[in-house]
Amino acid sequence: MAGVTGVGVNGAGGGMLGREARTQYAAMARMRWQMFMNGLRSIHGVLDLGATGIAWLLYSVYGLGLGVGLCAAAYSLASRASWQYLPILFWAISFLWLMFPVLVASFQEQSDLGILLRFPVHFGSYFLLYLISGLMEASTIVGVLCCLGVWLGIVMARPDLYLWTMLGLSVFAVFNILLVRAVFAWIDRWLAQRKTREILGAAFMVFIVTLLVINSVWNQKHFEGSKSHKQEAAPLREALAKYAPLLKTANQVQQWLPPGLSGRTLQQAIEQKPLAGIASLNMLGLWAVLAGSALAGRIKAQYRGQNLSWASSRDKSIGRESGWTLGGSRPFSAIVEKELRSLMRTVPLLWAMSVPALVVLVIAGVFPHSPSSDMESFPYAFPLCVAYALLGFTGLFYNNLGAEGAGIQLLFLSPTPIRTVLLAKNLLHSILFALVGFAAGILSCLRLGVPPFVVLAGTGAWLVFALPCNLAAGIIFSLTMPYRINPGRITRPAGAQANTLPAALIQLGVVGVGASVFWLCWSLKYRWLPVPIFLALAVGAFFAWMRVLHYSDDNANQRRDSLIATLMKPE
Repeated sequence: MAGVTGVGVNGAGGGMLGREARTQYAAMARMRWQMFMNGLRSIHGVLDLGATGIAWLLYSVYGLGLGVGLCAAAYSLASRASWQYLPILFWAISFLWLMFPVLVASFQEQSDLGILLRFPVHFGSYFLLYLISGLMEASTIVGVLCCLGVWLGIVMARPDLYLWTMLGLSVFAVFNILLVRAVFAWIDRWLAQRKTREILGAAFMVFIVTLLVINSVWNQKHFEGSKSHKQEAAPLREALAKYAPLLKTANQVQQWLPPGLSGRTLQQAIEQKPLAGIASLNMLGLWAVLAGSALAGRIKAQYRGQNLSWASSRDKSIGRESGWTLGGSRPFSAIVEKELRSLMRTVPLLWAMSVPALVVLVIAGVFPHSPSSDMESFPYAFPLCVAYALLGFTGLFYNNLGAEGAGIQLLFLSPTPIRTVLLAKNLLHSILFALVGFAAGILSCLRLGVPPFVVLAGTGAWLVFALPCNLAAGIIFSLTMPYRINPGRITRPAGAQANTLPAALIQLGVVGVGASVFWLCWSLKYRWLPVPIFLALAVGAFFAWMRVLHYSDDNANQRRDSLIATLMKPE
């Protein structure tokens, strides 16, 4: 490592804060800074910096909004002395802290520090650097802002508790940081092997089906009980009385968990029990140590050289016939087969395609309709659900070559034109989107009712326009701003923001065009007018897609060295 001199065989002498360790930290900081400055020399680096800045701005605004809401809730509880309800805020923060990186995983970057293992770095130094890199994640920024909001709310109501609140929230924040890092480290370990990845995929599908069933049952009961609040109150009181012992037991259990310990620390401080408060704070610190131990165990295995492969074993692939007979074009069918096999083993893309389907449930649950409704009060619900499903295909449309990895060399060595490869990928991705969009439409119809035929026709015409637009832009982005996809990680590598955020903005622009046409024509009482407008736009979009495909061979050959260097970059 540049700037490190006199490092012995045993690595950083004097521990993680010793002289040699500090020299390594300084060398790494200089290296990162030099890499950052060198990246700004290219247009891709400038775009990536701008996209990363916009993404962090959005995360900060989101965190500030949640922090303000939690501040108001904490102030209300503290001013009314309702301390028994304070753990609810901590449970909400903990759940958000754990789920937020999962929801934004397909847009979140992750730096791989495995390259440091090539140098004589002590395990303590490596572990410390791993934790510091976790502090720069979006979930940490959002979680810290939420904790800061709770602290401000309690301090404004009870200024005498500022020290206890600061201590409790600080240890609570450390626990959540370690927990999130440990969970993601073990998920990456499980996704590194094909068998465990298939098990997690099956568990994920069961989770989705469970959410669908719960959502359907919940809304069905809501529609049945919404006729009379008086009829609904009696069963609710009976249910509370029936499950009161169970709720009491659950409350006693949660008091020994980190969110409950955080609330109990403050409650004991208010009751003038400093020794009990310190004991609860120590117990919370013990939970943080357990989370850190789980993370250290995973990092220790990686530090000792464990590098699990996500590829399938060789003996299973020997003798397997490759290629399908699809329309008489063997290269075309071989590309489709390879793409399908790669897609089924690439967790980031499968996750990105599945998240919008879950959000459709949320969108559909916002509107107070029953399945027998004709959607007249809000006819845009159906196209909104279908359009949101399109956002999940950002990684497929705009990074066609990302999953190729080292196989990108074979595409340039084979006699098959690049435009044939891209066309096969585009057609397969279009079919997959048609299936997902159809599923999203069916789901919205079951939840909200069947929309008028004019809405169905307008949505179909918009899709005919939107799909070629995304395919044409996707080819350009795939050749100019690609990034490598690791099948064993749900997060994206550093540098992917230059592709992800502009691609999402283009998709939002296409959705905005559709929404504007719908709104203008429906405002003028011409409900059928969007159909011919979208079809006319679709002709131009299809022509642009064909032109981009026509010149894709020349563009790929001009950027061949850059594509190979980017997609074969070691992690």
